[in-house]
Amino acid sequence: MSLSIAPSPLTAEAFAAYGDVLEVKGAPDKIINQGLCGRHHDRAKLDFGSGRAGISLFDAKARAFPYVVDMVERHPDGSQAFIPLDGVPMIVVVADDDNGQPVGLKAFISQPGQSINLHRGTWHGVLAPLGKAGRYAVVDRIGDGPNLEEHWFSDPWTVEAPATD
Repeated sequence: MSLSIAPSPLTAEAFAAYGDVLEVKGAPDKIINQGLCGRHHDRAKLDFGSGRAGISLFDAKARAFPYVVDMVERHPDGSQAFIPLDGVPMIVVVADDDNGQPVGLKAFISQPGQSINLHRGTWHGVLAPLGKAGRYAVVDRIGDGPNLEEHWFSDPWTVEAPATD
């Protein structure tokens, strides 16, 4: 049996329980570089229990609808930010935690110019570029010890294509 969810657009309000939506929106906090650059300052809460922040580059294969989610993961010792380098949207799957188990899966679709920062310990799906392959800068914890928990579903979830108007 497969459980089905419909994706929603990625908004800061809808995603707040799981992380930060990073985007240039509204007036910049500061004007820098001789007046030629707007700085939208400190948009993500980076949170590492130990270790240090590192920047890695990911090269991910394309996904399409319907998109099957048979596993989610979380990182108990650090937040994790995904920053698209090619403007490729992502299918972002997150879940609430109920005594160590992921429940209430939700799916979002990012828009060009949006990045995400997952809060420390948030259950989430794997990186899933939508429609074509994508490259991403990833800011996460680098350090000793395990920082990955996986949960495999006995009944996978399917993210259906969003309804069109």
